[in-house]
Amino acid sequence: MDQVSAEAREKEVYLRYLGQLHAAIEWKLEGLGEYDLRRLLTPSGTNLLGIVKHVASVELGYCGEVFGRRHGERLPWFEPGAEDNDDLWATEEESSAAILELFRRARAHVTETIRALPLDAPGRVPHWTDRDVTLRQIITHVLVEVARHAGHVDLTRELIDGHAGLRPDLSNLPERDRAWWERYRARVEQAAEHFREG
Repeated sequence: MDQVSAEAREKEVYLRYLGQLHAAIEWKLEGLGEYDLRRLLTPSGTNLLGIVKHVASVELGYCGEVFGRRHGERLPWFEPGAEDNDDLWATEEESSAAILELFRRARAHVTETIRALPLDAPGRVPHWTDRDVTLRQIITHVLVEVARHAGHVDLTRELIDGHAGLRPDLSNLPERDRAWWERYRARVEQAAEHFREG
């Protein structure tokens, strides 16, 4: 019984961290129009809806097929004949509402998988070298993946309109006036300039 409760507590920790990451990603999309949700802001084409679409797809794969748990979602961007990176942007036909709803359904599927299976449940990742995995290993992988992309969302949103912070009730940024931030940025840039070559 003690082992069961220890595993249940561990699962709740995983779910809490995943929930925080999902909430942060969704929050960073709030208040933006369709153009800003879709436009690319990096040379590689990073865009907010593409990140959300990708995260949902990754979660459905790792917490679905890997453990033989059907999710019922059609993901045409992973079907034969799809172009590379089709999961990393939204077409004109794909609404932002539909992509966000996919994201929420993926989150629910991940939660169901974590709750339904023991942490040492075996799975198989066909495209990995070491294909045989456990649920605990996959949860760790998914946490890292989602955290990485949550960081991409943070930076992409800041590039759009300067919106920054950890979550609505905690900005994790010092409350300073614009002049303080300008001085701070100037100090950081000056330190970098010291090492500019040429």
